[in-house]
Amino acid sequence: MKKKVILISIDGMRPDGFLASGNPFAETLLKISSHSLKANTVIPPVTLPCHMSLFHSIPPSLHGILTNTYVPPSRPVNGLFEQISAAGGISAIFYGWEPMRDVYRPISVRYSEYVSAKTEDYVDAYLTSRAIERIDKSKPDFVFLYMVDTDQMGGHKHGWMSPEYLDRIRRALDNTKLVYEKFHKEYTIVITADHGGHDRTHGLDIPEDSTIPMFFIGEEFESGKELDGITIMDIAPTIADIMGVPCPDEWEGRSLIQ
Repeated sequence: MKKKVILISIDGMRPDGFLASGNPFAETLLKISSHSLKANTVIPPVTLPCHMSLFHSIPPSLHGILTNTYVPPSRPVNGLFEQISAAGGISAIFYGWEPMRDVYRPISVRYSEYVSAKTEDYVDAYLTSRAIERIDKSKPDFVFLYMVDTDQMGGHKHGWMSPEYLDRIRRALDNTKLVYEKFHKEYTIVITADHGGHDRTHGLDIPEDSTIPMFFIGEEFESGKELDGITIMDIAPTIADIMGVPCPDEWEGRSLIQ
């Protein structure tokens, strides 16, 4: 692999929630990254469709996942995990929502760990610690850390932009800071959300649900630069470009490397 990458997805984090969280690391992120607080996710803005589009760089109309229930696509397209594996790379995934297993083919991932957010409070902190342990021990080429507390225990339980929701974002950013401080000299770090939300739900074609923040930290990216016109489908081509991995012809996103 040309370079190593850590991808962090903070489920349901709205840009205004990121800014209102009160975590000082939010301001730091804006200074050290190329970023957008106006990036677009796909429609419907629902967790599994969004992550399928993130990793496969195609819209839900093509991969066929329109809800949080997985259905096999009629025309399978290799995703980022498969491309990294085919190029000889080693990947790891840490997640707190069981359907996330469907965003990759098991043979393409060397290390994986799942803990249910329904049975463990603050599962994000536990998974962050486990990811850090694995990176320290094995130095995988690609690491995906998925944080779910913001969505399940924040937005759905108490409402988007509620104090409890903002507290979950604050904690997620604390976890992100730990990863950044420990590994930013070795890894390019990409941080995103999959969707936003309103009231206690999401899934509508409205700005509150479909606008997401995205951050890119590494020598490939200019610090403090605002990115325009980017979407969640640009993440996989960008990471592939950083790692020196080929993109399938079917991918519709673009690399953000200049």
